Amino acid sequence: MSYLEHYNLQEEPFSISVDSRFYYNSKHHTEALIRLKYAAEERKGLALLVGDVGAGKTTLARRLLDELDEKSYESALLIVIHGAITSEWLLRKISVQLGVEKPAETKTDLLGQLYHRLAEIHNQKKKAVVLIDEAQMLQTREIMEEFRGILNIELDGHKLVTFILFGLQEIDQHLALDEPLRQRVAIRYRLPAFTEASTEEYVKYRLQIAGCKKEIFTQTAYAALHQYAKGMPRLINTLCDNALLEAYLRKKDRVDHDMIHEIAIDLNLAAK
Repeated sequence: MSYLEHYNLQEEPFSISVDSRFYYNSKHHTEALIRLKYAAEERKGLALLVGDVGAGKTTLARRLLDELDEKSYESALLIVIHGAITSEWLLRKISVQLGVEKPAETKTDLLGQLYHRLAEIHNQKKKAVVLIDEAQMLQTREIMEEFRGILNIELDGHKLVTFILFGLQEIDQHLALDEPLRQRVAIRYRLPAFTEASTEEYVKYRLQIAGCKKEIFTQTAYAALHQYAKGMPRLINTLCDNALLEAYLRKKDRVDHDMIHEIAIDLNLAAK
């Protein structure tokens, strides 16, 4: 008998990979989406979502991208993987993602191409939106000035592109490298950790999507999950995945507080 068969599951419920089917629409996720979609719809220029490591920022970014209707938006999602990128790299990436063909070699010409592409999107009655995940990696004044320059592009009294940045709290410090840009943040939302109640709802929701039809975690296990994961979805997934495997190996049908405690110690999430 396999791990999945033991619990009558159709698939793994706690994979850390982003899967829209497992998206849990908490109260705060709902509020965040409403605010960010408002920023996109009203062409606010610059919006910001911050949250701690593992809070679900990437999941939210992908959800927002899915909800921006292609008939109304020309949208793109960029993921910054290191802090050594240049403003020219960023400009080129944005241009390509928004549909600039054969991007020019010089920065001046590339800016001209981006302007014409943004004007074309505007004339198509669509709105250009660029989502940038791991935006705390954008760390230089040069990059902040580049953002401000692009945000200066307007037509018919409207900004031609809206940037929505997703990142850790330190992104505020980087935006402050260019004070005029920092003052242009029109929408800012902090994604908080789950409460104990939403932690329980989140776990049950993912189990349900995976085909679970019975209670696996005890009530005290949910309390322990919240305690050790501190309401962070990524850590909740890791603890739950390990707990299901451990219960399977021990031939148990339920996961209790003590088992979560043991796993938290193994994962260095709790003191021995």
